[in-house]
Amino acid sequence: MFDYHPAPNLLAERIILVTGAGDGIGRAAAKTYAAHGATVILLGRTIRKLEIVYDEIEAAGHPQAAIYPMNLEGATAKDYEDLARTLCDEFGHLDGLLHNAAMLGALTPLDYYDTTMWFQVMQVNLNAPFLLTKACLPLLRKAADASVIYTSSSVGRKGRAYWGAYAVSKFGIEGMAQVLADELETNTNIRVNTINPGGTRTGMRSSAFPGEDPATLPTPEQIIPLYLYLMGADGRSIHGQSLNAQDTQLPTAS
Repeated sequence: MFDYHPAPNLLAERIILVTGAGDGIGRAAAKTYAAHGATVILLGRTIRKLEIVYDEIEAAGHPQAAIYPMNLEGATAKDYEDLARTLCDEFGHLDGLLHNAAMLGALTPLDYYDTTMWFQVMQVNLNAPFLLTKACLPLLRKAADASVIYTSSSVGRKGRAYWGAYAVSKFGIEGMAQVLADELETNTNIRVNTINPGGTRTGMRSSAFPGEDPATLPTPEQIIPLYLYLMGADGRSIHGQSLNAQDTQLPTAS
């Protein structure tokens, strides 16, 4: 795992938006960001799950989080513009954006893939990150040091049979991150990277590998150090990279 020992106040005064914040890696990231001083906007479709994370952050005495319910499958461009306006009114800027929400879809050969499901997966996994990034870029440009992280996958870097729309959407995420990183390389303080979490003890993983023993996998909390490193000032030199949460070795803070 990525060995990282950050300062307790690493993210103090930062405003960070996390999608899919109600469960799994998103939940772990949101709580970790809050524990290091950030005000976290919890975005997800299930209000009950978001409220639980909100209460956990509040009970720990961390900066008060905010909840923004949104169903990425049905959200329109206007919905993302409304979100950006709300964030601008409430916070004025955005220091970080973690794209974590995703839909697995079906594990089946392409010639059997349901067309409706294909479009659903693409909407959640690829179109939604594009629309959200586009809407939030003006807010990110207002930050002194902003970070955008896209959650990728090993099947988004090397195609694998039966992974269908999920794999293709993650290839799209890798491509979009590369394009955006190149566009923001000069004249902005925004860095863009992707993280492949690897096999992690989440609900999506158990759906994809029902016969796998979850005890053999790391928990979301165990892979979060790289997400934390890239979101804070310690990782400001890392830009345009495709990284792996479970085997990346980078310079660490003392």
